[in-house]
Amino acid sequence: MTLTLLHTAEAHCARFGAIRDAVAPDVALEQVVRTDWLEAAQGGVGEALWAEITAWIAAQSGPVLCTCTTLGAVAEEAGAVRIDRPLMEAAARIGGPVILAYCLDSTRAPSVALLRDAMGAEGDIRPLPLVEHWALFEAGDGPAFEAALAAAIREETPQGGCVVLAQASMAGVAALLQDLGVPVLASPELAFRAALQRAGLQKG
Repeated sequence: MTLTLLHTAEAHCARFGAIRDAVAPDVALEQVVRTDWLEAAQGGVGEALWAEITAWIAAQSGPVLCTCTTLGAVAEEAGAVRIDRPLMEAAARIGGPVILAYCLDSTRAPSVALLRDAMGAEGDIRPLPLVEHWALFEAGDGPAFEAALAAAIREETPQGGCVVLAQASMAGVAALLQDLGVPVLASPELAFRAALQRAGLQKG
């Protein structure tokens, strides 16, 4: 069985390839990059885009993991594993306050909604927009992108709770914040393992 990964950035291919090699080297991957879908979704996922993504997911022969937070809701409704659901469930188990760091305005609403669903109405969610640093990621300057995010998160982290890195592109920041004193959660490996479990390729 092949696990199909739907990306909206080429940079995710190497990251998820490395996760596959470490977690489930015998699993076949097909990695599809649709940067145009993320661009189209910046003003919201309209009916035409919703229909296109839904049809594409339905046409796949095996399980699909959508690694884009912005497209997560439509992908999940179409039957894919949504990259940030396992992440938000893990944050809810830790409890608040949860610093929800994100780098795209289009990520905020779906991330907050999913975390609210996981934590409940009384959960302490503190969105932290870091959109000014997204240009570094788009330029391919991963080290500068991660360093800038880590510095900004350090300034906002309270005692207790955890930090959620809302986008897969932010995952490398976790390694820079190991001394932060609170858990720093990233989505890629959590989501990959969830997709394997959905496909029956790995036990929980």
